[in-house]
Amino acid sequence: MRSLRQARLEGRAGDARGEAHDGGSLVSGAMPGVEVVGLGATTPVGLDVPTTATSVRAGLVRFAEAGLLNRAHERQVVSFLAEHYLPPLEVDGTRLSNTWIRLLRLSTYALAEACAGLTGAAPLLLALPEDRWGIQLPSSRVMMEQLARQSGVRLDVASSRVYRHGGAGGLLALRDAMRLLSTGQASTVIVGGLDTFNHPRRLAVLDSEDRLRPRGTDGFIPGEAASFLLLSTPGGARRFGLEPVARITHVGVGTEQGHRYSEEPYLGDGLAHAFQALFAGMPGNAPKVQCVFAGFNGESLPSKEWGVAYLRNAERFQEAHRIEHPADCVGDAGAALGPLMLVLAAERLRAGHVKGPTLVWSTSDLEGRAAALLQPT
Repeated sequence: MRSLRQARLEGRAGDARGEAHDGGSLVSGAMPGVEVVGLGATTPVGLDVPTTATSVRAGLVRFAEAGLLNRAHERQVVSFLAEHYLPPLEVDGTRLSNTWIRLLRLSTYALAEACAGLTGAAPLLLALPEDRWGIQLPSSRVMMEQLARQSGVRLDVASSRVYRHGGAGGLLALRDAMRLLSTGQASTVIVGGLDTFNHPRRLAVLDSEDRLRPRGTDGFIPGEAASFLLLSTPGGARRFGLEPVARITHVGVGTEQGHRYSEEPYLGDGLAHAFQALFAGMPGNAPKVQCVFAGFNGESLPSKEWGVAYLRNAERFQEAHRIEHPADCVGDAGAALGPLMLVLAAERLRAGHVKGPTLVWSTSDLEGRAAALLQPT
């Protein structure tokens, strides 16, 4: 077995770069809502949405010891899918990194599941891990072409984008998808997230920073997931013969200047600003949030940010609101966690297991912070 210390991060590889999101601490979420018409997810606790949703609701976990040792010479606990659950690769993998091959295989069922009712081609706005981990990825166009072939889903490759922003990337992509739909640039858009911590150099850096459990209490279980949503304009779902699952009405984006790797003081402003931007598009007498899907991963920083954001916006929440944190079951799924929480929130709303409005929030290691609001149909 190799130690995590032996697997060091060596530079910043990969030629796929994320689309920059516009600056400023506040980005208004006041735009027409969109309908969620398709859901897809593959996680360590389920290969599809029904199984994942049932497992997470039941609190099931699939944590296991990996072959890598951490700095304390203990086996690292992870939440990864067993190899035999991943479908075969459908593209030429000769020049592809092992990580991208794994992400392609992870995407197969989830992307096809979300787009089962899609009749034409749609753009994919895809969240991926931040580009500082040395993960080798193809160009954006090649990635989209390979995802389409791997899943059998028709993608509008030219209009698709990638977001190398980590945890908040999926909600940043959602914000842009809502703009595409509201301006008539697209009639359907796919939003998704793909990530895996099954990458030795990435684990080595996180271990050196004491960010991994179970050695420390302020740490997370490395996970992986693929999660996708098919979105349509209001009323558009039935024109395509699709049944809406839920509605996404508002998105708010914030910037945390004092993030984990910044020299600026950490004040927790970014998530609070994202909440303020989201609620700014709503009347003061709008129904209060009854359920929150929170981007908690076991580390203290997201919990502290939630505390700041909630206290500054407490009047927008029911006093007895419910809090869900799926990372307790699937581990930290990185860039896939935000879209996965959107998928689970929409599925819970469809099934009547939670009530709306339901708020989903996620954060990145760097400055990105974002939140979205969902309602039942």
